[in-house]
Amino acid sequence: MQNRSRLVEQLKSVPADPGVYIYHDSDGRVIYVGKAKSLRTRMRSYFNSGDHSPKTRALIERIADFEFYVTGSEIEALVLEANLIKKYRPAFNVSYRDDKSYPYIAITWQDDYPRVMITREHHRRGMKYYGPYTSVQAVRETFDTLRRIFSFRTCKRGKPGKSTGSPCLNYHIKRCLGPCIGAVSKGKYRAMIEKVEMFLEGNPEPVISQLEAEMNDASARLEFEHAARARDRLEAARLVLQKQKIVSETGEDFDILGLSIDGAIGCINLSVVRGGKLIGSKNFILDRGKSNEDILSAFIKQNYINSTSIPPQVLVPTGVEDGGLIEELLGSLRGTKVSLKVPRRGNKRELLDMAAANAQYALSMSIMKHSWEKEASARVLEALTADLGLLGLPKRIECFDISTIYGRNSVGSMVVFKDGRPFKDDYRKFKIAYVEGMNDFAMMREVVSRRFEHQKAKLDPSFSDMPDLVIVDGGKPQLSAAISALQETGFNDVPVFGLAKREEEIYAPGLSKPIRLDRDSDSLKLMQRIRDEAHRFAITYHRRLRGKAMVESTLDKIPGVGEGRKRLLLKHFGSPGAIAEASLEELETVPALPGIIAERVYRHFHQGGGLS
Repeated sequence: MQNRSRLVEQLKSVPADPGVYIYHDSDGRVIYVGKAKSLRTRMRSYFNSGDHSPKTRALIERIADFEFYVTGSEIEALVLEANLIKKYRPAFNVSYRDDKSYPYIAITWQDDYPRVMITREHHRRGMKYYGPYTSVQAVRETFDTLRRIFSFRTCKRGKPGKSTGSPCLNYHIKRCLGPCIGAVSKGKYRAMIEKVEMFLEGNPEPVISQLEAEMNDASARLEFEHAARARDRLEAARLVLQKQKIVSETGEDFDILGLSIDGAIGCINLSVVRGGKLIGSKNFILDRGKSNEDILSAFIKQNYINSTSIPPQVLVPTGVEDGGLIEELLGSLRGTKVSLKVPRRGNKRELLDMAAANAQYALSMSIMKHSWEKEASARVLEALTADLGLLGLPKRIECFDISTIYGRNSVGSMVVFKDGRPFKDDYRKFKIAYVEGMNDFAMMREVVSRRFEHQKAKLDPSFSDMPDLVIVDGGKPQLSAAISALQETGFNDVPVFGLAKREEEIYAPGLSKPIRLDRDSDSLKLMQRIRDEAHRFAITYHRRLRGKAMVESTLDKIPGVGEGRKRLLLKHFGSPGAIAEASLEELETVPALPGIIAERVYRHFHQGGGLS
């Protein structure tokens, strides 16, 4: 009650402006993000006595603090809300499990001879993006089909060709038109890329007609090799056309959202129609939602706000919360009007029913799969409990590993498995701070000690959950280091074991001989999987730091590149490796980086002065 009174008092200072509010629990974790036309009115409504839903009551009971951001308009609040939900993934917001960076196919129109490439970023100027694609396999199949039909270049530089000036193998096998040696004019090459663009926009018929004419013409001139190549490209294009089911004779572009709910979880089937053809479908499993309208609203915001493929119409099974506002936002992103429609009859209603049926099938399969996985995990955890002599099921397991080369760029990793499955939100990396030279055992002691010092301090909510079991990668020395760290931090009651790689032996405190489990034991397989994941996570971080150190040290050799410009380059490209691989054109787009410095950096890495 005292906390509630404090929050109500704090609410008096909240303005009546549009914005976004964030609720935290007692551990500082973000548990809900919302947007409001009037922050004061919306936030006060949570603390007024009223007929709240069970979910809202549960949220209110956990609110320990809040913060808010005022925005210039309700649309700005909508965008900020969607981005914050993606960032924090709060427990009380609707979220879908496939919320990740999707692949796109991009055309680099800023180049004289544009490239066609697969990428996960979708914001660079001068490039046109197609997607997002619902799976890596789908985008690679599309890209491979494009390569069979069109002879565009695949070299990664802004300018075509190798530094040697000679054409690559693709030119010799007729898979590239050879812009690097002037074998094709700029106009003719870009005309071909326009056909790629037409193809990606769901309009392959003109391309097919042209390939048919090209094949017939070559055959009439007795150029059979040329005719055979045109035939192969034609077959690839026709295959794409066969896969696209015609669902609308009017040739419209629209998306269909089918919805199915079962208790606390639901599924949305997104079917994509372009040019009247059904070109793709994807299911999204969702957690948590107050109503169908709430779930649809959350999905549309998360799926479309950062998309480059917004259709003029989205078919939905029911009205959408903030529907008018969302239509206005999507229209501004697309550049033309976007409408959310609830079809009541006719062909579009049938398509919506089909999408709902697909969502129901996918949801049933997901429930069955997760039920089976949960039962299987429970059996394995019960076996592990018995094999290690634990007092209870290890629902949260933490595993630690060290990665170093001759004591340089040494790092530690902590991976977390919950209910037998990876819980990547709680993975943590550690730079070794207090140990110098080659001393794996002292490094292990440092990492485990730092993790449990965080537990004691309770300042970082990401370390708030206690593990039921700790595993360290290694034998007796690593186990002794972990035990010492646990004792020093006052957590000596946490079960800890070491798993040594060579013989896959398990070392336990107080036992002189290791525990040997059968190689086919489910318990051992789970421990190995967790240990291997900790090793992968550690070595990935170590390689990144090592690569960063190498690039940063070699950047020091470039005249005019000091600490400020190193930070500028890293911020722009995101990783040291990306700097080394960047084209001159990409380097020249770095804000505040002089052109002469961009040229020096490019020459350093591409003309003999780079990493060895």
